[in-house]
Amino acid sequence: MKIDNKKAVVTGGAGFIGSHLVDALIEHGYEVSVIDNLSGGKKENVNPQAILHVADICDYEAIAPIIAGAQYVFHLAALPRVQYSIDFPQETNKVNIGGTVNVLKAAQEGMVKRLVYSASSSCYGDTDIMPTPETAPINPKSPYGLQKYVGEQYARMWHSVYGLSTVALRYFNVFGTRQDPNGAYAQVVCKFFKQKKDGRPLTITGDGEQTRDFVHVSDVARLNIMAAEHEKDISGEFFNVGGGRNFSVNAIADMVGGKKEYISARIESRNTLADITKVTQTLGWTPLVSFEDGIEELRKEFGA
Repeated sequence: MKIDNKKAVVTGGAGFIGSHLVDALIEHGYEVSVIDNLSGGKKENVNPQAILHVADICDYEAIAPIIAGAQYVFHLAALPRVQYSIDFPQETNKVNIGGTVNVLKAAQEGMVKRLVYSASSSCYGDTDIMPTPETAPINPKSPYGLQKYVGEQYARMWHSVYGLSTVALRYFNVFGTRQDPNGAYAQVVCKFFKQKKDGRPLTITGDGEQTRDFVHVSDVARLNIMAAEHEKDISGEFFNVGGGRNFSVNAIADMVGGKKEYISARIESRNTLADITKVTQTLGWTPLVSFEDGIEELRKEFGA
């Protein structure tokens, strides 16, 4: 089977991060195929120059022909969010682990050069090591955190057993335009802007002093391509992807502006802060968009 040197496949490419990655790949001259069942993604997010395949990663027979012959596969499709996985552990397990195995097998059988897996910093759970390096103990606090880590381990194993080059990127809190602000599982920044636009108070869980490390979606998209194209053998490696700074939920609410309303705490990590030394030294990546600039970008998008 011949590998197409400018073909890339993005699972979850109609979603928030995936659609930004598709845009970046097209700017880099790639022919991009998107695999998305549109359960969370939107057709309007997909670059018109990309080929959208409405398919589910749990359906191996549907996705294997799409992946075959691609140079790179970027696996972002998942049922994300910690609380959602707590409410629906079986459903999320099927997609986040079973679907990942399907994508890995299809990439291996399809002679893909490298697969970049979107992992999660939720694998660390609560940790006292701040900033958190990749060597920190793994202690997920939710089905989602465990599922994403198992997917990461599967990716690493697919390299050692089957010879597929894989790289895992452990995202901290990714934010930016096109992020869904609706629903119980929405990310805090966009949720706050939506609440403000609707004239509602900003709902803060617990005391609001929990902190998060945010990284802009454009920086994440750029890193995915850097990891795929990196000439040295980084197969089986895993990297933290964060901004290297963290902010409390109260501070974020102050940046957005508006009345606050405190609600019951939920199961979540207390603090997150990425040590990005490894990704900086190995791949030469550093975030370019500050949290403050990203906030202002979203303020314009929401008109709030």
